[in-house]
Amino acid sequence: MKKIIIAIDGHSSCGKSTMAKALAKAIGYIYVDTGAMYRAVTLYAIRNGMFTGESPDAALLESRMDDIHVSFRLNKETNLPETLLNGECVEKDIRGMEVSSKVSPISALPFVRTAMTRQQQLMGEKKGIVMDGRDIGTAVFPNAELKIFVTASAEVRAGRRFKELQAKGEKVDFEEVLKNVRERDYIDSHREVAPLRKADDAILLDNSQMTIDEQNAWLLKQVRRITG
Repeated sequence: MKKIIIAIDGHSSCGKSTMAKALAKAIGYIYVDTGAMYRAVTLYAIRNGMFTGESPDAALLESRMDDIHVSFRLNKETNLPETLLNGECVEKDIRGMEVSSKVSPISALPFVRTAMTRQQQLMGEKKGIVMDGRDIGTAVFPNAELKIFVTASAEVRAGRRFKELQAKGEKVDFEEVLKNVRERDYIDSHREVAPLRKADDAILLDNSQMTIDEQNAWLLKQVRRITG
C-alpha cells in the first residue's frame, strides 16, 4: 500500500483530532495535531503576559518566536500523542477554556502561521502522515492525496465541547462554550492568512448525526479508495 498525506480540516470541536488519531492508529500512520501547536503558542503567550484582555501583543510574541519549540511524544500508557512546549508536556494545559478563548487571535497572526506551517511541512516530507487543523489541505499540503473537510452544527459542536470540559472537572456554561465556538468560526474563516475554507478537491464530512464507528468506517473507505 502506497503512503500518502491525509489532510483533515474543519471547524473547531468537530472531533477532527479524535478521528485523525483513530485513523492514523488504524492504518499505521503518524498523527500530527496542528491545532495543539497553535494552542501551545497561545499558552506560551498567556504564561508570558502577552495578552491585554483578548488581544495578544503581536510584536512581543514575534520577537520571541525563536524561543518557542513545539513537539510531540507518544504516551506509553495511553499510546496517544502528547504536546510538548519547550520540552514540557502541556497536553492538559492547552485544552482548557482559557487557551480556547485566545487561540484564534494567535492562529491568525501571519508570523505564527509561517513558523508552524514550516514545522508541519517538515513533518510530512516522508508521507504516511495524518494531519488535522484549519488549513492543512489549502496551505500546508495543497497536494495532499486525500483531503477531508469536517463540519457539524455549532450547537452540536458546543455540546461535545461542553461535555468534554465537564468530564475534565471544569465548571463551564453551555452558552459560553457556544459563543466561543461561533467566535472561533468567524475568526478562523475571516483571518487574512490561510483562512479556514474547504479545498476544492476536499471531501465534505458532516458528522452531526454520525456515531464514531460510522465516522471511522467512512474514513477508512476513503483511504482505501485512494491507496488501493
